[in-house]
Amino acid sequence: MGSLLGAVASVLAEAGAPLTVAAITERVLAAGLWQTDGKTPAATVGAKLAVDVKDKREGSLFVRTDPSTFGLRAMGIAPAQTKVAGPGQLTYMEAAQSVLTGIADGNPMHYREITKRAIEAGMLAPNGLTPAATMYSQLLTDIERRAKRGEPPRFARLSPGVFGLASWTEPGLAADIAAHNAEVRKALHTKLMTMEPHEFETLVGLLLDRLGFVEVVVTKPAGDDGVDVFGTLVVGDVVRTRMAVQVKRWKANVQSPVVQNVRGSLGAHDQGLIVTTSDFSPGAREEAAKPDRVPVALMNGKELVALLLEHQIGVTLSRPELYELAELVYASD
Repeated sequence: MGSLLGAVASVLAEAGAPLTVAAITERVLAAGLWQTDGKTPAATVGAKLAVDVKDKREGSLFVRTDPSTFGLRAMGIAPAQTKVAGPGQLTYMEAAQSVLTGIADGNPMHYREITKRAIEAGMLAPNGLTPAATMYSQLLTDIERRAKRGEPPRFARLSPGVFGLASWTEPGLAADIAAHNAEVRKALHTKLMTMEPHEFETLVGLLLDRLGFVEVVVTKPAGDDGVDVFGTLVVGDVVRTRMAVQVKRWKANVQSPVVQNVRGSLGAHDQGLIVTTSDFSPGAREEAAKPDRVPVALMNGKELVALLLEHQIGVTLSRPELYELAELVYASD
């Protein structure tokens, strides 16, 4: 088995056209050209390609044609000029993951060094004066949020101010907790599928209340095409957005006609939200995102379960309270 970049080159040569990082990763793994125990193989592939293109420039076998899309330079494909994943293309968490995956080479880094490397590589173009402080804050928030949701962590704080990828840590208590939480998420999803329709709608209404919605009303059962829950999202006591929610306790993916029906049932000043225990087809996602239409937000089963765990609906949280020294972050870097 050859190198990862060699495997990528083989896949792109066979495709004869640029592919997204997700598609490249899928094909490399399916063909058995590369193996990994990591939980984010696409992030690894994307980071390796990004670093190779940046470091080797015209000497790289690869060329970036769009954000998260690469082709072979030998195909004569021109690199993207306006869409290249340069400054501002990555979030802080995406940049941190790319640095730790492709540059750190398995070595933990201080958050200031992660930030520095991300900026040097063109992954970040921070507008604020304290990008390192922002990086530190977001790394801690990401770890805490995933813990609340019972999701496997992406990052691990290995010592004050020093972070690595969670996949680097030795199996132990953290791995046992992650496995337990995965079983709880699965069991909770199964439980959702056995609820009566109106009970499920009431549960979604409770979740909206915990998310900060006000005036939440679960409508009376009246068929499958109407609005199931109304709520108003208030931001800063100033902005009020009335949401009309349709709930789908389905096994099959939600298709685009459902999105169209929800949009057609909205009032003059309403926005739509579809919550399902399954997922959404590509057509449904495309329909919901149309820029010239009334917005319809989508929440799939995985996102629903994550929010239920985060807000302790249908689950209880038990954990030891462990204190560790933390980095003291001041106003400037």
